[in-house]
Amino acid sequence: MTQNATLPSTEDRRTTDTDGHDCIDPLGVAIVTVSTSRGDVAETAPPDPSGDVIASILVDAGHVVTARRMVPDDYVQIKTTVSECLDREDVDVIITTGGTGVTVDDVTPDAVGDLFDRELPGFGEAFRWLSWEEVRTRVVSTRAIAGIARDVPVFVLPGSENAVRLATTEIIANEAPHLAGLATRHLVGETNE
Repeated sequence: MTQNATLPSTEDRRTTDTDGHDCIDPLGVAIVTVSTSRGDVAETAPPDPSGDVIASILVDAGHVVTARRMVPDDYVQIKTTVSECLDREDVDVIITTGGTGVTVDDVTPDAVGDLFDRELPGFGEAFRWLSWEEVRTRVVSTRAIAGIARDVPVFVLPGSENAVRLATTEIIANEAPHLAGLATRHLVGETNE
């Protein structure tokens, strides 16, 4: 499947993995890039290398990018954009990139975290553990997080291409279908009643 393809209904994509766990596959993916240097650019399609890496990995894994947005490092704009993605029927998972550091304008974890119904602390722990080999003690400067917001898994990644490649390849591509299935399992049958 490719970027911006049409997805079948969630019911048609709901399946189980080899262990019998709920999954949604393929996923509809929204990518939100947070960058003051790129978010304020007046061009119609400013460069987005980290968003491109995420899209490429997930499309290669058979998923569909249904939305891509770019916003500046602004709490309200980030929260509003992610919230709009959560309202879309063709979005099963959201991945943000950028704004996870420790400077005063790195507000993505705060803005997105306020939308979480449940946090997934294992994601940040696993990401930092996997990052150790490359960045060593600098792992303490990333505030990468994940959680479930309105039944949708949301991953908040740093802005570097290496970081998004690592997180998307090693964690998200493997776990997002399962997380999306679990997060929506309580909805199974509600549409048929």
